[in-house]
Amino acid sequence: MLRPISAILAALLTSMAAEAQSNVRVSEELGASRQMVVVTSSNWIATTGTMRRFERVGEGWQMNGPEFPVVLGRGGLGWGRGINPAQQSGPEKREGDGRSPAGIFLLPYAFGYAAADSVREIKLPYVQCTSSLECVDDTNSQYYNVILDRQSVTKPDWKSSEKMRMIDDEYRLGIFIAHNPSPTQPGSGSCVFMHIWKGPGIPTSGCTAMSPGVMESLLGWLDAPSHPVLIQLPDAEYRRLQKAWALPSLVNTNP
Repeated sequence: MLRPISAILAALLTSMAAEAQSNVRVSEELGASRQMVVVTSSNWIATTGTMRRFERVGEGWQMNGPEFPVVLGRGGLGWGRGINPAQQSGPEKREGDGRSPAGIFLLPYAFGYAAADSVREIKLPYVQCTSSLECVDDTNSQYYNVILDRQSVTKPDWKSSEKMRMIDDEYRLGIFIAHNPSPTQPGSGSCVFMHIWKGPGIPTSGCTAMSPGVMESLLGWLDAPSHPVLIQLPDAEYRRLQKAWALPSLVNTNP
């Protein structure tokens, strides 16, 4: 049975009102931030992108420093679960799809191999990666998408996890991206970070990676009191949402 035109129109108006309200909430959340990291890519399937840093100046944003190249997941980008409301356009990130999450995300803490007292320049909360530190990516685990010390869990219930102390330098320095946070949705993606790349042009399994120097510079700039956020979107989606989310211009107008 076909729905009356009035019912379809009412549903459409309700959806538009909900989206407008969600965009207001996004603007309020971003209004509390004084540091923004913006990563854009040419399209949904691109595995490389550009990172820019912005800092709050008055009511607007000003670019801080130059642009930097980054690599994304082997599957490109897909809508993740962050501050942003759900979107109808584009793919949705799922566990194991190799996509980096698109949207707006908090950057709550940093991690690395060194002891905390030897990286005092890092102004985010810092977690040292030990041999027993793991990020659980088993969708059936009660600890899904949680970083924890395996030795602190009496009965580990996971069969799969990301070892945070690796044999290479990828996790020597990194930042946890608050994608799919509590309440975590099983299967929507886990263990997503910003970290050091294997090399330019080499995609990740779903993280955002960069050169060692860029990661060191980023961690030296970010600080917890500024409530830093990550905006990660394809170029077309950034332009579509720029006004609604009050996002900064990507054109560097600094003298």
